[in-house]
Amino acid sequence: MSDREPEPHEELPEQPSRKTIALRWCLVAPLSLAVGWLFTMWGVPAAWILAAILVAGVCALSTGQDLPMAKSVHIFGRSIVAVLAALPLINSSGSELLRYLIPGLVISFFTIAVGIIGGLLLARSRPEILPETGVLSMLAGGASVMPILARELGADFRYVALTQYLRLLVVSMTLPLVTHFFVPGGADLGAPPERWLDVFGFAEFGTSISVFSLIVLFGIVLVGEPLGRLLRFPAPAVLGPLLFTVLLSFLLPADLNLDPPTAFKIIAFMAIGWMCGGALNMASLKIFSKQLPATFLFIFALLAVCAGAAGLLTWWLDISFFEAYLATSPGALETVLALSSEGAAGPVVVTIQIIRLLAILTIAGFLPALLKFILRRER
Repeated sequence: MSDREPEPHEELPEQPSRKTIALRWCLVAPLSLAVGWLFTMWGVPAAWILAAILVAGVCALSTGQDLPMAKSVHIFGRSIVAVLAALPLINSSGSELLRYLIPGLVISFFTIAVGIIGGLLLARSRPEILPETGVLSMLAGGASVMPILARELGADFRYVALTQYLRLLVVSMTLPLVTHFFVPGGADLGAPPERWLDVFGFAEFGTSISVFSLIVLFGIVLVGEPLGRLLRFPAPAVLGPLLFTVLLSFLLPADLNLDPPTAFKIIAFMAIGWMCGGALNMASLKIFSKQLPATFLFIFALLAVCAGAAGLLTWWLDISFFEAYLATSPGALETVLALSSEGAAGPVVVTIQIIRLLAILTIAGFLPALLKFILRRER
């Protein structure tokens, strides 16, 4: 399924030869690693994804041609991202999930409703933006997953990626500033690794990661997506590996480490960035630039809605506003967890975030049918 049909006046770019593609990847891959390493050392949020978008985007825009990615790399990347989305669910106890289930669903309802309404308003403001594209751009949480879902559902994944990572940057930069007022002494996200090679996590191999763990991870990559398609899951590229990972956690030894090595995460995040950046073109950037004011307005409106929901959560669960604000934060999960650890927050933060992530993935999977229902009711 294509992302969108070309306009009658729009010329399709000439496709490069295999040799040309290989030569470009010889530049793009190492440059992405170098820029990602710099971003990581500077503490830039979503460093590897943003680095890959930047490098691949420059390549695509400067040549005027898409930068196709090998199918195997694409499958590996989205499967590892799905495993990462499943891990917090596996590591949470059933009692924690049950206690926070109803509050988590209520918070999810508010943020998803705001995302759907904002996405439909965005789609109405610009005829070039499909309803699926607008809603996926505005759904808060799971920024790494949304471009994959957008591609699976026929939305413009380039625009979705640009909007999602703009929101992620805004949230990541504002979280430490906002939570500073709720935690004595503020919160520290931590310093970069002492040794520059530690960024790539080479020390993990042979220590915390066993050979059996690697075999299981490769099994998830090979089986997850085909299983999702066989069972007719919505968005099988994400939900297939995610649910397969959860299922395996019940069958395998409890002490088995399914957390992918840092090197795997880097490849996965860069694969997401390459997919988005390699498909950039001037038409997409022009549409995005025209929507920047509305996008920023929505992001800050969403932050205000989540802050209000945090006040409700504080009263409901008798927790600190610091914990409630982190639990309702619209995305930037890694930053949220880092601040949660520094501020000694309870399990409510990760549990509410997990519930909302699963709710968003479920809603996104059924998005076409949901939008048809909403649009039919409006007519």
